Amino acid sequence: MTDRTPPPHPDQTRPDQHRSDQPDSVHPDLAPDSLVVAAGRPERVAEAPVNPPIVLSSTYHSVGPVDGSRRSYGRSENPSWEPFEEALGELEHATLPALLFSSGMAAIDAALSLLPPGGTLVIPRHSYQGSLVAVHEAESRGQLTVVEVDVADTDAVVAALPGAAMLWLESPTNPMMEIAELEVLARAAHAAGALVVADNTFCTPLLQRPLDLGADVVVHSVTKYLAGHSDVVLGAVVTSDAELRARLLRTRTVRGAIAGSFEAWLALRGLRTLAVRLERSEATARLLAARLAEHPAVSRVRYPGLPDDPGHARAAAQMSGFGSILAFEAAGGAHPAEQLTERVRLWLPATSLGGVESLVERRRRHETEALTVPPGLLRLSVGIENAEDLWADLAQALA
Repeated sequence: MTDRTPPPHPDQTRPDQHRSDQPDSVHPDLAPDSLVVAAGRPERVAEAPVNPPIVLSSTYHSVGPVDGSRRSYGRSENPSWEPFEEALGELEHATLPALLFSSGMAAIDAALSLLPPGGTLVIPRHSYQGSLVAVHEAESRGQLTVVEVDVADTDAVVAALPGAAMLWLESPTNPMMEIAELEVLARAAHAAGALVVADNTFCTPLLQRPLDLGADVVVHSVTKYLAGHSDVVLGAVVTSDAELRARLLRTRTVRGAIAGSFEAWLALRGLRTLAVRLERSEATARLLAARLAEHPAVSRVRYPGLPDDPGHARAAAQMSGFGSILAFEAAGGAHPAEQLTERVRLWLPATSLGGVESLVERRRRHETEALTVPPGLLRLSVGIENAEDLWADLAQALA
């Protein structure tokens, strides 16, 4: 007779309670492209599902003290979040599961909450504009002091660190594609007593692992490559520091920046194909970057995969690939760049990045974009379409 013993009740078994005691990865022998498929699966017991189920409940049966030892309420915990958090933690080589948030900005806000009141934040002058808007608004309220730096200039960043409480890093930067010397900067920041936070959205843990290079905290817009299909809005924070994770978890719980169960399930489903999506889109990005560099209507291409790119050597040293984002400047500035976005037929003129579809955007159309971003700069998020079709569309729009 088939054993139909029910699984343990959620109040009796809490996977997230024992995960912190696990090694860096519960799949230490797997390559990253296998790990994205294997991590976050249900336990292998008789008749268990292959994929984690979606749990749609705002509350849980619970008696006794509410002390974090058992599930009680959906704003504090949800079993639908945990498989993705476990998988991303493993992929980033963290010793603890990640924390899933309602958006990338919610994840950024949580990471910034680690700053002490009035603390000084050193941040790249070219960063995700949402990050820059958030920190400057906080500065206007007297909550922190912002120091912007050219993150590709290692000496300048190190010189800005004395007295800082946090160093915020992006590499490559958005949208200028500058490469930071992550390990050197993390070491210098720690020597100055600063916490190091790295936004790893562009690279994903398949191409770069900032924790391995000295970062204390990693943030992701899960909306982008990790989920990969432009159909969810989520964020995540990863750390191996138990005290920092506890503070981040409390911020998520108190402020309520939580993910939906269905969105978390979609993100995990998207994560399964990250390796093949990234492999395909990066190969196309390299091809397009090389061809754009030779095109007379293009004045400059920014892509670390090009041998003559200023960040090429650094990127080759600290990344396992060059990614699928590139930027180029249209000769003639803003007007021809804007015209290109109106002429493309396969490329989608839209913001965001990291989906299966290829997107193009003139970044200075955003009022909050840094004024040091050239007016004619176009950011490309290369998808998984046929490479020659993508090039033909760009070529006709550039003609």
